[in-house]
Amino acid sequence: MSFPIQECSARRQQLMTAMGEGVAIIPTAPEVVRNRDSHYPYRFDSYFYYLTGFTEPEALLMLIAGKTPKSILFCRDKNKEREIWDGFRYGAEAAKTEFGFDETYTIDQLDVVVPKLLGNQPKLHFSLGADTQWDTKVINWLSGLREQGRMGISTPDEMADVRKLVDELRLVKTPYELGLMQRSADIAAGAHLRAMQKVKVGKMENEIEAEFLHEFYRKGAQAPAYTSIVAGGKNACTLHYNANNCLLNDGDLLLIDAGCELDGYASDITRTFPVNGQFTAAQKDIYELVLAAQVAAIDKVNPKNHWNAPHEAALQVLVQGFIDAGLCQGTVDEVLENGSYRQFYMHRTGHWLGLDVHDAGEYKNKAGDWRMLQAGNVLTVEPGCYIRPADNVPEHFWNIGIRIEDDVAVTKTGCEVLTKAAPKTVVEIEACMADVRSG
Repeated sequence: MSFPIQECSARRQQLMTAMGEGVAIIPTAPEVVRNRDSHYPYRFDSYFYYLTGFTEPEALLMLIAGKTPKSILFCRDKNKEREIWDGFRYGAEAAKTEFGFDETYTIDQLDVVVPKLLGNQPKLHFSLGADTQWDTKVINWLSGLREQGRMGISTPDEMADVRKLVDELRLVKTPYELGLMQRSADIAAGAHLRAMQKVKVGKMENEIEAEFLHEFYRKGAQAPAYTSIVAGGKNACTLHYNANNCLLNDGDLLLIDAGCELDGYASDITRTFPVNGQFTAAQKDIYELVLAAQVAAIDKVNPKNHWNAPHEAALQVLVQGFIDAGLCQGTVDEVLENGSYRQFYMHRTGHWLGLDVHDAGEYKNKAGDWRMLQAGNVLTVEPGCYIRPADNVPEHFWNIGIRIEDDVAVTKTGCEVLTKAAPKTVVEIEACMADVRSG
């Protein structure tokens, strides 16, 4: 797992240019104990990784902006004894060459080197509040500098959240990033296809989860991008269901929301399909409504539109469909105004996607208006419909939960659906599940 050196070097240069002056401190994520002496699988901090490509824990990036910009990495020392236990580590000397830093130091030198670099800087770019341990370290460094005021050493006059500057960079993916995200999407799409082909009445949700996890790892993904949702029947009406331990029954739908992480980049796909391979009439009606809403939303993903345009388009289609099905009463404008549609559709239609599943970046500009989409943005488009049993709902719709989600990249003239390889129409789904019906 590594980026080309020039990719990360260019990002660091862009950030230092945006900073104008001062220093930035960006630590990576700590290792986290799961229980006793067992750790959770390590996952680096996305901001740190975006700027470094460096995946080891116990590391910090420091950038000095100005006339002579400089990038500095602090990392674990090369230690052959620890490598016997924990595996390979670069060490400061090798990391400088391999990752293109101007200077490198061991992490043990932080308290000596960083305060010297902080002194007499006009501005500190740091994510205060993101991690209390790092907050304490930075505050202690600044306190130490204040004590040297009589020696002519000053502390930064201003502090800013470095994440806001990096967010703007992360919102627009480079061709290299888009290539990685397409590969991640292809792996996830194959996993959803496998799940459709392996499902059977009487299997458990976790058995199907095992099938797509198998496909993730078999194709080279390092991890699931998030806790997978494998929700059969009524469980699909719980948006963040993740118990994944119930029986799959004949006549039920199965909603799977699952994506993988490849070299740090996430895919995020949701597909809903019948456990027995054949939609009922009611299931088909609601499914095609949600699909029509998604098609309308994807059609609005282009640089001529703002962020909320896809959601608005999906909502128009869904609300009209709810009225036609007898789920909502009144005109489209009336239902939108009174919000009665939220009984069946209570979330928004997408989010940014990248190193994080809910990726970095604001959805509105400083004026409070929706951000215009631009080439290089990647977002999900995921309308849904969730019908719990209720007195105002026809019984044949009860416990139908459907969501259809794709990853979409904005291009100069429109968009490209990265996850189009995952079967989505009723015809495509039932065709790939023919063996399920016959078996």
